[in-house]
Amino acid sequence: MSASETAEPRSAFTTSAPAFGIAEIEALVAERYGIEAEASLLTSERDLTVRLDVADGRRFVLKIANAAEDPAVSAFQNRALEHIERTVPDVPASRLVRTLAGEAEFLAERGGERHVTRLLTWLPGRPLFGAPRTPRQMRSIGTSLGRLASGLSSFSHPAAVHEIVWDIRRSPGLMERTRHISDPVLRARVEAIFAGFRDEIAPREPGLRAQVVHNDFNPFNLLVDEAETDRITGILDFGDLVETCAIYDLAVASAYQVSETGHPFAAIAELVAAYHAVHPVPVDELDLLPDLVGVRQAMTITIGEWRASRYPENAAYILRNHAKAKASLDRCSGVSRQEARAMLRRACGWDA
Repeated sequence: MSASETAEPRSAFTTSAPAFGIAEIEALVAERYGIEAEASLLTSERDLTVRLDVADGRRFVLKIANAAEDPAVSAFQNRALEHIERTVPDVPASRLVRTLAGEAEFLAERGGERHVTRLLTWLPGRPLFGAPRTPRQMRSIGTSLGRLASGLSSFSHPAAVHEIVWDIRRSPGLMERTRHISDPVLRARVEAIFAGFRDEIAPREPGLRAQVVHNDFNPFNLLVDEAETDRITGILDFGDLVETCAIYDLAVASAYQVSETGHPFAAIAELVAAYHAVHPVPVDELDLLPDLVGVRQAMTITIGEWRASRYPENAAYILRNHAKAKASLDRCSGVSRQEARAMLRRACGWDA
């Protein structure tokens, strides 16, 4: 680790996840919620995520935030979940479970650190990752994201405009992290993508729609029905929630759906068309999407290699999307900007 890295400002991305033990967690849940449950740890990037199994068959998820996480940001995420429950109750997001004292969240202390903690309902289904991809499934993803974005478009919070490394608008700041990319050819390619965003897209941000968005609609954060994998049953992990350009949220979801065979943008076109049907996308923003898909893939590669170098013990989880991002970047590079734009325009009913 270099001296420049050790001097970095403290943040949830440069601070280890909370280190509560299983027995501590079970005691905490019993004390705060009156729930006797068996705890098991789930994988997470910067927080502590715990599955809780109750003897009567109920399940919950406990989220213990990184100590470096601003409590206002955790409150922002919780208020968003409550807003979703009120405005778009059919969107399959987790619900907050209040403590015995009626709190939506509380501070759990350990080792002199204070961690914002909350309990969420368990959502049914299996992860979308690994499920067979179909056009109907892509439309389900697009519809789910569009409905969620539509619901969040009326939500605001003082902490909504916070800095998070996964926000596409912050991507030029990742240029200094590209040194962690081991392949020099890939590193140069990623740097060119970030420079293109900085010079061509970022100056247009004042004219783009802005709102609170999920910002991480990836296959690990979506659940599908066990028997009917075209049907979305759960939307997980609101930890990257942020106010940013709405088109960036759609780009994030699209970046994970580059077709492995056939036309690289075929599945994306299905997803985008379904999203557009419930949360319309202006054509000038739609035209940015092919480039933005590449920006998200470059971010996945850069952030993955940077964080894996800091936390090698968690590298497998951190790099879970790395290979696919590189492969998708390679596939998309074979399609011209004009061709991709025309395909997406046709899908949304715009003249190509």
